[in-house]
Amino acid sequence: MTLQQLRYAITVAETGTITEAAKKLYISQPSLTNAIHELEKEMNLVIFQRTNKGILLSGEGEEFLGYARQVLEQASILEDKYKGNGGGKKQFCVSTQHYSFAVNAFVDLIKEYGQEEYDFSLRETQTYEIIEDVAHMRSEIGILFLNDFNETVLRKILKTNDLEFHELFVAKPHVFISRKHPLADRQVITNQELEAYPYLSFEQGEHNSFYFSEEIFSTSERKKNIRVRDRATLFNLLIGLNGYTVCSGVIDKKLNGKDIIAVPLQDEGDMRIGYITHRKAVPGRLAATYLEALRKYLG
Repeated sequence: MTLQQLRYAITVAETGTITEAAKKLYISQPSLTNAIHELEKEMNLVIFQRTNKGILLSGEGEEFLGYARQVLEQASILEDKYKGNGGGKKQFCVSTQHYSFAVNAFVDLIKEYGQEEYDFSLRETQTYEIIEDVAHMRSEIGILFLNDFNETVLRKILKTNDLEFHELFVAKPHVFISRKHPLADRQVITNQELEAYPYLSFEQGEHNSFYFSEEIFSTSERKKNIRVRDRATLFNLLIGLNGYTVCSGVIDKKLNGKDIIAVPLQDEGDMRIGYITHRKAVPGRLAATYLEALRKYLG
């Protein structure tokens, strides 16, 4: 098995076809096909399933490529240190709930390592997908929160997937509202005071259970609920409808806008925000730099 074969396999997985991968790698299709076959034979596994409609990444292939990405990252570190050529194109992926500090840390990472060539991904996505991304090593890091309500369920899922949770900081729940909201002048807001206003939350797809919510689950019934997919839509609705959402309270005016404020929410438990990693993966240099930037923004 060679590093080149691993690069070939990852490129095929990313493009979805041998034809496109061969063009991207500047080699012939037969050479690429042969290299993949030799890799599968040596490793005694089927990385790609061949169908009439093309090739699909198998379950065991997905796991194998997770390890392959780790190997290539370590090889890049060696090349960077001893060959002094930057170690080739740098790759890194993080999956996260919708946090402004996760975006800010990502910006810092690119400023430090985004020189001539890089391929970085920031996936603001659903909670279950964050867990799946790290479990299959598509992402080195996943950012989410635990609290007294969801911890038992999520820790069981993390353990099943060989994942570990590392706490970054403990946040007091806050309400994000418009600066012109009728409750904007309050020092503290209660759930009862919020009953008349629309509650905004991030939609969780098939796993739209309270345990996977990005917002703290409240025993208080919310009569007006709106679920959205992205941060911009949520903030626009906060302003336009005098809505609210529950969050960590860490706010960034550049990303969230100057018209959004955070007000403490009374009578709710703490949010333990942290990151998850795979037990069998060795965090690379980029992951370490990203985590260092995260801690800076979280103080």
